[in-house]
Amino acid sequence: MSAEARLREEICRLGASIFARGLTSGSSGNISARLADGWLMTPTNASLGGLDPARLSKLDGAGRLVAGDRPTKESFLHRVMYEERAKTGAVIHLHSTHSVAVSCLAEIDPADVLPPITAYYIMRVGRLPLVPYFKPGDLALAEAVRGFAGKHHAVLLANHGPVVAGSSLAAAQNAIEELEETAKLFLLLRGMKARFLTAEQVAELRAAPS
Repeated sequence: MSAEARLREEICRLGASIFARGLTSGSSGNISARLADGWLMTPTNASLGGLDPARLSKLDGAGRLVAGDRPTKESFLHRVMYEERAKTGAVIHLHSTHSVAVSCLAEIDPADVLPPITAYYIMRVGRLPLVPYFKPGDLALAEAVRGFAGKHHAVLLANHGPVVAGSSLAAAQNAIEELEETAKLFLLLRGMKARFLTAEQVAELRAAPS
Protein backbone atom coordinates (compact mmCIF):
# COMPACT_ATOMS: atom_id res chain seq x y z
CA MET A 1 0.00 0.00 0.00
CA SER A 2 1.33 3.43 -0.95
CA ALA A 3 1.84 6.24 1.57
CA GLU A 4 -1.08 8.12 0.03
CA ALA A 5 -3.37 5.08 0.27
CA ARG A 6 -2.45 4.61 3.93
CA LEU A 7 -3.16 8.28 4.60
CA ARG A 8 -6.55 8.01 2.92
CA GLU A 9 -7.43 5.06 5.15
CA GLU A 10 -6.20 6.91 8.23
CA ILE A 11 -8.35 9.97 7.48
CA CYS A 12 -11.43 7.76 7.09
CA ARG A 13 -10.74 5.81 10.30
CA LEU A 14 -10.27 9.07 12.19
CA GLY A 15 -13.46 10.54 10.75
CA ALA A 16 -15.45 7.46 11.75
CA SER A 17 -14.04 7.58 15.29
CA ILE A 18 -14.80 11.30 15.69
CA PHE A 19 -18.35 10.81 14.40
CA ALA A 20 -19.07 7.70 16.49
CA ARG A 21 -18.06 9.51 19.68
CA GLY A 22 -20.31 12.49 18.99
CA LEU A 23 -17.56 15.03 18.38
CA THR A 24 -19.29 16.05 15.16
CA SER A 25 -22.71 15.47 13.64
CA GLY A 26 -24.38 15.47 10.26
CA SER A 27 -21.98 16.69 7.60
CA SER A 28 -20.16 19.12 9.91
CA GLY A 29 -16.43 19.01 10.51
CA ASN A 30 -13.57 18.41 8.10
CA ILE A 31 -10.12 16.84 8.05
CA SER A 32 -7.08 17.35 5.83
CA ALA A 33 -3.56 15.98 5.60
CA ARG A 34 -0.46 17.08 3.71
CA LEU A 35 0.92 15.15 0.74
CA ALA A 36 4.29 15.68 -0.90
CA ASP A 37 2.52 17.45 -3.79
CA GLY A 38 -0.59 18.89 -2.15
CA TRP A 39 -3.29 17.81 0.29
CA LEU A 40 -6.05 15.31 0.92
CA MET A 41 -9.29 16.77 2.32
CA THR A 42 -12.71 15.49 3.24
CA PRO A 43 -15.32 16.37 0.60
CA THR A 44 -18.06 18.95 0.89
CA ASN A 45 -21.33 17.78 2.47
CA ALA A 46 -19.72 14.51 3.56
CA SER A 47 -20.36 12.97 6.96
CA LEU A 48 -17.15 12.11 8.78
CA GLY A 49 -18.90 8.91 9.79
CA GLY A 50 -19.12 7.59 6.23
CA LEU A 51 -16.02 8.67 4.32
CA ASP A 52 -14.83 6.72 1.28
CA PRO A 53 -11.03 6.68 0.86
CA ALA A 54 -11.36 6.75 -2.93
CA ARG A 55 -13.59 9.85 -2.91
CA LEU A 56 -11.47 12.08 -0.68
CA SER A 57 -10.58 15.36 -2.38
CA LYS A 58 -6.99 15.55 -3.64
CA LEU A 59 -5.67 19.09 -4.15
CA ASP A 60 -2.40 20.12 -5.75
CA GLY A 61 0.03 22.62 -4.26
CA ALA A 62 -1.99 25.52 -5.66
CA GLY A 63 -5.20 24.26 -4.10
CA ARG A 64 -6.72 22.97 -7.35
CA LEU A 65 -8.83 19.81 -7.24
CA VAL A 66 -7.05 17.05 -9.16
CA ALA A 67 -9.00 13.97 -8.04
CA GLY A 68 -12.00 12.93 -5.97
CA ASP A 69 -15.09 14.85 -4.92
CA ARG A 70 -15.18 18.62 -4.41
CA PRO A 71 -13.40 19.56 -1.17
CA THR A 72 -15.02 20.94 1.96
CA LYS A 73 -16.33 24.47 1.61
CA GLU A 74 -14.04 25.35 4.52
CA SER A 75 -10.90 24.25 2.69
CA PHE A 76 -9.57 27.82 2.95
CA LEU A 77 -9.26 27.39 6.73
CA HIS A 78 -7.01 24.40 6.19
CA ARG A 79 -4.90 26.08 3.55
CA VAL A 80 -4.23 29.09 5.78
CA MET A 81 -2.90 26.80 8.50
CA TYR A 82 -0.59 25.02 6.05
CA GLU A 83 0.60 28.29 4.54
CA GLU A 84 1.37 29.89 7.90
CA ARG A 85 2.73 26.81 9.67
CA ALA A 86 5.34 25.03 7.57
CA LYS A 87 5.53 21.95 9.83
CA THR A 88 1.80 21.28 9.75
CA GLY A 89 0.99 17.77 8.56
CA ALA A 90 -2.75 17.74 9.26
CA VAL A 91 -5.64 20.06 10.16
CA ILE A 92 -8.94 19.22 11.85
CA HIS A 93 -11.96 21.51 12.16
CA LEU A 94 -14.98 20.45 14.22
CA HIS A 95 -18.28 21.87 15.44
CA SER A 96 -17.84 19.99 18.73
CA THR A 97 -20.54 20.86 21.25
CA HIS A 98 -18.60 22.08 24.27
CA SER A 99 -16.05 24.06 22.27
CA VAL A 100 -18.81 25.78 20.32
CA ALA A 101 -20.67 26.52 23.55
CA VAL A 102 -17.57 28.20 25.00
CA SER A 103 -17.12 30.21 21.79
CA CYS A 104 -20.55 31.76 22.38
CA LEU A 105 -19.88 33.00 25.93
CA ALA A 106 -19.68 36.76 26.35
CA GLU A 107 -17.21 36.78 29.24
CA ILE A 108 -14.34 34.73 27.77
CA ASP A 109 -10.93 36.28 27.13
CA PRO A 110 -10.53 36.53 23.33
CA ALA A 111 -6.74 36.41 23.68
CA ASP A 112 -6.80 33.07 25.54
CA VAL A 113 -10.24 31.51 25.76
CA LEU A 114 -9.75 28.66 28.23
CA PRO A 115 -7.99 28.73 31.60
CA PRO A 116 -5.09 26.33 32.39
CA ILE A 117 -7.21 23.56 33.89
CA THR A 118 -4.83 20.66 33.17
CA ALA A 119 -1.22 20.15 32.18
CA TYR A 120 -2.31 18.19 29.10
CA TYR A 121 -4.28 21.16 27.77
CA ILE A 122 -1.24 23.41 28.09
CA MET A 123 1.02 20.84 26.43
CA ARG A 124 -1.32 19.96 23.56
CA VAL A 125 -3.15 23.22 22.92
CA GLY A 126 -1.40 26.06 24.74
CA ARG A 127 -2.98 29.47 24.22
CA LEU A 128 -6.31 29.51 22.40
CA PRO A 129 -7.34 32.80 20.75
CA LEU A 130 -10.91 33.54 19.68
CA VAL A 131 -11.36 34.47 16.02
CA PRO A 132 -14.24 36.96 15.48
CA TYR A 133 -17.45 35.70 13.89
CA PHE A 134 -17.85 35.57 10.12
CA LYS A 135 -20.70 33.90 8.26
CA PRO A 136 -19.95 30.38 6.95
CA GLY A 137 -17.97 30.44 3.72
CA ASP A 138 -16.86 34.06 4.09
CA LEU A 139 -13.30 34.25 2.78
CA ALA A 140 -12.61 37.09 5.22
CA LEU A 141 -12.53 34.36 7.86
CA ALA A 142 -9.40 32.94 6.24
CA GLU A 143 -7.58 36.24 6.65
CA ALA A 144 -8.77 36.54 10.24
CA VAL A 145 -7.39 33.07 10.98
CA ARG A 146 -4.16 33.94 9.17
CA GLY A 147 -3.58 36.69 11.69
CA PHE A 148 -3.39 34.08 14.47
CA ALA A 149 -2.03 30.99 12.69
CA GLY A 150 1.63 32.02 12.74
CA LYS A 151 1.68 32.02 16.55
CA HIS A 152 -1.07 29.51 17.42
CA HIS A 153 -1.66 26.00 16.12
CA ALA A 154 -5.20 26.04 17.57
CA VAL A 155 -7.87 28.72 17.24
CA LEU A 156 -11.53 28.90 18.23
CA LEU A 157 -13.94 30.45 15.73
CA ALA A 158 -16.64 32.49 17.47
CA ASN A 159 -20.07 30.80 17.34
CA HIS A 160 -18.56 28.14 15.09
CA GLY A 161 -15.88 25.78 16.47
CA PRO A 162 -12.18 24.91 16.76
CA VAL A 163 -9.52 24.61 14.06
CA VAL A 164 -6.37 22.73 15.06
CA ALA A 165 -3.15 22.05 13.15
CA GLY A 166 -0.74 19.27 14.07
CA SER A 167 2.46 17.70 12.82
CA SER A 168 0.41 14.59 11.98
CA LEU A 169 -3.19 13.41 12.01
CA ALA A 170 -2.62 11.86 15.44
CA ALA A 171 -1.18 15.09 16.84
CA ALA A 172 -4.07 17.17 15.48
CA GLN A 173 -6.58 14.64 16.82
CA ASN A 174 -5.03 14.58 20.30
CA ALA A 175 -5.00 18.38 20.46
CA ILE A 176 -8.56 18.97 19.28
CA GLU A 177 -9.93 16.27 21.58
CA GLU A 178 -7.99 17.74 24.53
CA LEU A 179 -9.48 21.13 23.63
CA GLU A 180 -13.01 19.71 23.59
CA GLU A 181 -12.55 17.94 26.94
CA THR A 182 -11.14 21.12 28.49
CA ALA A 183 -14.10 23.12 27.17
CA LYS A 184 -16.39 20.55 28.79
CA LEU A 185 -14.52 20.83 32.10
CA PHE A 186 -14.65 24.62 31.91
CA LEU A 187 -18.44 24.57 31.50
CA LEU A 188 -18.84 22.05 34.34
CA LEU A 189 -16.75 24.24 36.65
CA ARG A 190 -18.54 27.51 35.89
CA GLY A 191 -19.89 29.06 39.06
CA MET A 192 -17.65 26.96 41.28
CA LYS A 193 -14.50 28.00 43.10
CA ALA A 194 -11.96 26.19 40.92
CA ARG A 195 -8.22 25.70 41.32
CA PHE A 196 -6.39 26.13 38.02
CA LEU A 197 -2.68 25.78 37.31
CA THR A 198 -0.58 28.66 38.56
CA ALA A 199 1.39 30.97 36.28
CA GLU A 200 4.58 29.27 37.46
CA GLN A 201 3.22 25.80 36.66
CA VAL A 202 2.12 26.94 33.21
CA ALA A 203 5.51 28.52 32.52
CA GLU A 204 7.27 25.30 33.49
CA LEU A 205 5.12 23.30 31.07
CA ARG A 206 5.69 25.76 28.23
CA ALA A 207 9.43 25.73 28.82
CA ALA A 208 9.64 21.92 28.64
CA PRO A 209 10.85 20.42 25.33
CA SER A 210 8.00 19.28 23.11
